[in-house]
Amino acid sequence: MLDADSCYAALRARDPRFDGRFFVAVTSTGIYCRPICPARTPRADRCRFYPHAAAAEQAGFRACLRCRPELAPGLRLAPVDARSRLTAAALARIDAGALDDDGSVESLAEALGVSDRHLRRTLVAALGVGPLELAATRRLALAKQLLHDSDLDLATVAFASGFASVRRFNAAFAERFGRPPSAIRRELGGKRAGAGPEAATIRLRLDLRPPFAWEPLLAFLRARAIPGVEVVDDRSYRRLVDLAGCVGTLTVEHDPARPCLRVVASPALAPILADLVRRLRRLFDLDAEPAVIDAHLGRDPLLAPRIAALPGLRVPGCFDGFEGLIRTVLGQQVSIAAARTLSGRLVERLGGQGFPSAASIAAASIDELAAIGLPRARASTLRALARACAEGQLDPEGHDPERTLELLATIPGVGPWTRGYAALRVLHLPDTFPEGDAVLRKLIPGSAAPEAWRPFRAYAAQHLWTSPQP
Repeated sequence: MLDADSCYAALRARDPRFDGRFFVAVTSTGIYCRPICPARTPRADRCRFYPHAAAAEQAGFRACLRCRPELAPGLRLAPVDARSRLTAAALARIDAGALDDDGSVESLAEALGVSDRHLRRTLVAALGVGPLELAATRRLALAKQLLHDSDLDLATVAFASGFASVRRFNAAFAERFGRPPSAIRRELGGKRAGAGPEAATIRLRLDLRPPFAWEPLLAFLRARAIPGVEVVDDRSYRRLVDLAGCVGTLTVEHDPARPCLRVVASPALAPILADLVRRLRRLFDLDAEPAVIDAHLGRDPLLAPRIAALPGLRVPGCFDGFEGLIRTVLGQQVSIAAARTLSGRLVERLGGQGFPSAASIAAASIDELAAIGLPRARASTLRALARACAEGQLDPEGHDPERTLELLATIPGVGPWTRGYAALRVLHLPDTFPEGDAVLRKLIPGSAAPEAWRPFRAYAAQHLWTSPQP
């Protein structure tokens, strides 16, 4: 439940820690904003506060064109109880497009193991709106961002945002924003010409909550970059993308002035842009709340000097769940450099245009997998994991983290360390702690993470890995 006085204090201070945690609507203008909006602060009696942009829009308010609510960081919900777990899982699936095209609330609820009524009730209690409103807001938010930041023509914007037709896109956009999408382009003064999908450049801006420790995050990814798939240098992250029949490249750089990440993607990736945004936000942990995390962990004497040296350190996720799981198994009992070499060999032998698919690894023989330099037992683990994913038994995107961890435990060769590391990077659970990790074992007396670090033990582990010596 939002406290109006606390929200108004954050609004007056334009406190970036609260960006995306709530939205403020102004009754005198009919506009809703982020708490960091540069516009003059409205009177308190004219403000209404909402936990999600969709709730403000359902109440009849339109998005501000100055602060652009569609760019606000998301909420990374800690799975502390059944309601928060269901909310997080539903948001992840909606962000991945579960309600686009022919998707229904009933099928989404079935995939989550609950009734559609319970799903609606849970989302309304947590965010103020139901699943259909959340999906509509996501589609329109991405469309509005593409109108501002890309050269894509209106038809391409419509389909890239998850709309089934241009007509439905135009109608939904005009209803929500009070003007057609073509008017947004005209207001930009010709800045965006509306090129066709073959010629356009896709540029995206992914906002985040400062502080943001970009250099150590990039260094972590650089050391683990998969040859043939990823290239990471001192300034940028680049990778080959092969998803849902779309093949292209993307480049990500940090813009500290905003602060945000700038993404440039191949036009061929336009049909999967919504999914790309979700994957990149997970990879770079853009929905974290660093001020809250650092304040909590900074009370511990072991972590305090590390946090003071690297405020805003993120826990890197992974771009692709299956890729992350395979990379975790390849990292068993070998150095980071050795695991990177094994990943490159796997890509070279089975990858085609990118990282090998679950089907290609599942179809490989033990001899073929062992030939990259694996013990036969680990090759068997790799193939068993790939088969579980290829046959649909295991969800590599981790929409149900508890179920994913249970299934991982049934695969021979997947022990506590592998499950813990997968929970941290693949499932991106903020309170995960890989108990058997050799580096952490040396640094923590008794090798168990202190209970006081909850619910951010993953961030404590990342600080200890990044700075073994404070």
